Amino acid sequence: MADNPTPITPGAAIENAARLLHAAELETNIMLMERLDELATSWLSLAHLLMEREGV
Repeated sequence: MADNPTPITPGAAIENAARLLHAAELETNIMLMERLDELATSWLSLAHLLMEREGV
């Protein structure tokens, strides 16, 4: 693990969510599609929390 990890920004969290949602759209395995959607939702929740913390 890195000593100084790069901080996650709201924009980076949204980009991760978008990437996961795109992968979910292409997925034919329903269980994997649902898991990707859940992960994307987690990233969007994190983005929301970070934006609240920054006062955006």
